[in-house]
Amino acid sequence: MNFIDSYSDYVASLDGRLVFAIPKKGRLQQPTLDLLAGSDIQFRRESRRDIALVFNHDIALVFLPAADIPLFVARGHVDLGITGRDQVLEHEAVSPAGENSGVVEVLDLGFGRCRLQVQVPATGSINEPKDLLGKNIVTSYDGLTRRYFARLEAQEGLSNEDVSGHGQLKTKIDHASGSVETACALGVADGIVDLVESGETMRVAGLKAIDTVIESTAVLIKSKHPLNQRLVDLIASRISGVITAQKYVLCQYNIERSLLDTASKITPGKTAPTITTLEKAEWVAVSAMVESKRIATVMDELTACGATDVLVLKIENTRTR
Repeated sequence: MNFIDSYSDYVASLDGRLVFAIPKKGRLQQPTLDLLAGSDIQFRRESRRDIALVFNHDIALVFLPAADIPLFVARGHVDLGITGRDQVLEHEAVSPAGENSGVVEVLDLGFGRCRLQVQVPATGSINEPKDLLGKNIVTSYDGLTRRYFARLEAQEGLSNEDVSGHGQLKTKIDHASGSVETACALGVADGIVDLVESGETMRVAGLKAIDTVIESTAVLIKSKHPLNQRLVDLIASRISGVITAQKYVLCQYNIERSLLDTASKITPGKTAPTITTLEKAEWVAVSAMVESKRIATVMDELTACGATDVLVLKIENTRTR
């Protein structure tokens, strides 16, 4: 097994391989690594190395800050990446896509759910977004924040500038790379625009939300001209299968054929339930995919309608529409 020992080896290792960017750290990294494992993308990352070669496919994984992944994908230096939709939209707000640049969203991965919100002091006099016009805002999302306030100023008749946010604003937008929630308490800002998951951090900081700029989850993105579209499709199919398997379980049970219509309405499956005739006369076995969050209720309903031997099996992976 050969590992990368120098910069020249680093460059050579990417030749002919699909380059796939993975979050280097943070809340998206572990769920992403779990997706790769479930998709049978095999690799070993050496300590302090930001690149790893996949053993069983012509893929090179590069570990980058989530905020940087849309930039490299948009410019075509990286073929595929996993990052937050907030990062994609922030990049597009700063650097709009061109004919041959920009990113294409392939899949919504469903994890890393959060909101980019406008937050102000909970005990202050500001209760609506328009109350912040002309005041000081601190954020890590300069592009989205500028666009948000550009549109708001235009709606309130305070500005005729381009609503993309690239023009001059009356509202002052300052950048902070971290601990944005402290800006109001320190007297630096009248309001902030920041990413919120549970909202507990904001409540502790004495802030309240008055608007949501965007909602975000992790997404799989690709460049407009990936090196190997077939491999991109294969990876997307595998990841989609893992995500579906995480959402569903396989429910199996036996039931009299006369009760099958009622039971099938309880377990319609993704497309249709699978029905198998049993040796016992007028009985059938049924298999159907059921959402994990509904399975307890479904089991109760099946038992009530006459089903027996109800089993629930975990799905490791799947290919389904």
